[in-house]
Amino acid sequence: MKKERYLDKLINTGLFRFHHLLVEGIDNETVAKVSSSSILEQEYCLFSNKIRAGDEYFRLLHNRIIQAMQNKQPLPVVRFADGEYKFYRYSLRCNGLYKQAESIAAIKRVMPVHIAAMEYLVDHGILAPLVFPGNSHVASRNIFSFRKKKTDSLGADFLDFLYTHHINLNAQNYVPFYVVYAYLSSAEFAAAINGKNICIVNSGYNKESCRQWFARLNSSPGLEFVDIPQEYTATQWEEIKAPILSKIPARTDLCIVGGGIGALLICTDITQRYSIPVIDAGYVLDMMNDRLDKSKGRRRLYTIYK
Repeated sequence: MKKERYLDKLINTGLFRFHHLLVEGIDNETVAKVSSSSILEQEYCLFSNKIRAGDEYFRLLHNRIIQAMQNKQPLPVVRFADGEYKFYRYSLRCNGLYKQAESIAAIKRVMPVHIAAMEYLVDHGILAPLVFPGNSHVASRNIFSFRKKKTDSLGADFLDFLYTHHINLNAQNYVPFYVVYAYLSSAEFAAAINGKNICIVNSGYNKESCRQWFARLNSSPGLEFVDIPQEYTATQWEEIKAPILSKIPARTDLCIVGGGIGALLICTDITQRYSIPVIDAGYVLDMMNDRLDKSKGRRRLYTIYK
């Protein structure tokens, strides 16, 4: 008998479903015009059956962030997509814009550290994987009004990886991948951190661009910046983390991180040490730094408001 996949188990038991992620004010049509209409298939993503709509997920994330800042509580928020999925399959295809792993042996060596970080993440924070029909062997043609597209199983495979290590999703520890982008790009997030002490942890930054980004959203947080290596944080974090963590100001209210596949380790270590929310921002940090050239000028879904 064929073993039931974790994704199928989540859906068949009524805990999760695929649903259209609509967030008020978001303009994904502009992204589709520049990229391809097929990208809109990713709007249909995994939802907890306790959550009715995308705006409810947005509000859930917002409230968790506000509460963690007010109460000095640890709250890591980490996204997972194709690069991470390949890393956790021990594939060097995880290396893309930045070098993430030197070798398969290096991935195997640090895998226990990553698994321990995921265990902490689901117990104390929010895991935000990209799971939609196109990366879960679900034929979108039969569910949604798109032409049939080539599918893969990377999303479903990642959920199987979690389940194998007894890491389970629920309504409290999961949000869809793009909810993080929508929230970080919003005026609500900018207002939430207005006047707060924010530390940006990344391999490169433009201080003035970041300040102007928030100013355009009528926000004026106190910004501090901590540099990390551009390569191999996913495999070398344990060796390099001590001096980096020590540079984060003790008064920090929230951290914004850009660390590629290493973001999981960075976010969980910062939040444990300082008891603050830490958000893996990824592409949104490129926007803040005025570095859209890293994506050939292409905008991502859920980062443009009307």
